Amino acid sequence: MLSARRRPPAAAFGLLPFAAYVLLFLVVPTVIAVGTGFVDQDGAFTLATVAAFGDPVVLGAFFNSFWLSALTAVIGATVGAAACYALLGAPSGGPLRAVVDSLSGVLAQFGGVMLAFAFIATIGIQGMVTVVLRDSFGVDIFADGVWLYEMPGLVLPYIYFQVPLMIITFMPALQALKPTWAEANATLGGSRSTYWLRIALPILAPSFLGSLLLLFANAFSSYATAAALTSQGSQIVPLQIRSALTSETLLGRENLAGALALGMVVVMGLVMFGYSALQARAARWQR
Repeated sequence: MLSARRRPPAAAFGLLPFAAYVLLFLVVPTVIAVGTGFVDQDGAFTLATVAAFGDPVVLGAFFNSFWLSALTAVIGATVGAAACYALLGAPSGGPLRAVVDSLSGVLAQFGGVMLAFAFIATIGIQGMVTVVLRDSFGVDIFADGVWLYEMPGLVLPYIYFQVPLMIITFMPALQALKPTWAEANATLGGSRSTYWLRIALPILAPSFLGSLLLLFANAFSSYATAAALTSQGSQIVPLQIRSALTSETLLGRENLAGALALGMVVVMGLVMFGYSALQARAARWQR
């Protein structure tokens, strides 16, 4: 009995390194970032920096972040879900599934400066694909402007890592569909469309929506790719935070970055709360 009582503390002791990691690299930076939004340069409490949310520039940055995150999340979720459905026909331990799983794990983390350079080298002004299309086929993809280095140019790189992330998160939900459900539907005279409309899709909906929210959060918090690819302005919130920290034109308002971080924390908190609720609902059918 004595050894059994000592097991839980011993097991919990193994979580201390992870708890320390979360505290030092997640909790403390978040508290500092958010707290600086409520103090001025003298350390006194103020709401002046929070009032910056009424600034048209800040509102525009949040709007741009919202539409960019929503658009890439919807496209990534749709394409990724279609890829997951196509992979259902492949053996779970086969070479195709192994290759796709490995590539998805790598490409979902392939971002930042490396991804920006890859797109610049491929479809930049002098990129390989751009030159071939222009010289061999007379097609100039930048005839109406160099969109790659502006807000529209972020859509393709974001989709690049959104699709594999959707495959990683949504594939387990598709695999959790039990063959007995399809058999029961067929036994009762149901058609294939009946199975998908009344059984599979309602069961998959929480997982799909949860994955969609995860993709939105992933895009909303992305910084390095946009910072390396976008050459002018601070069109999204992470770049606005960088501008507030480094710009010489915002003297006396250095804590504006903390206020912007507070806005991002609120948005991310709401998104992750919705994701957790949907995942809890989806877990009922995956037991």
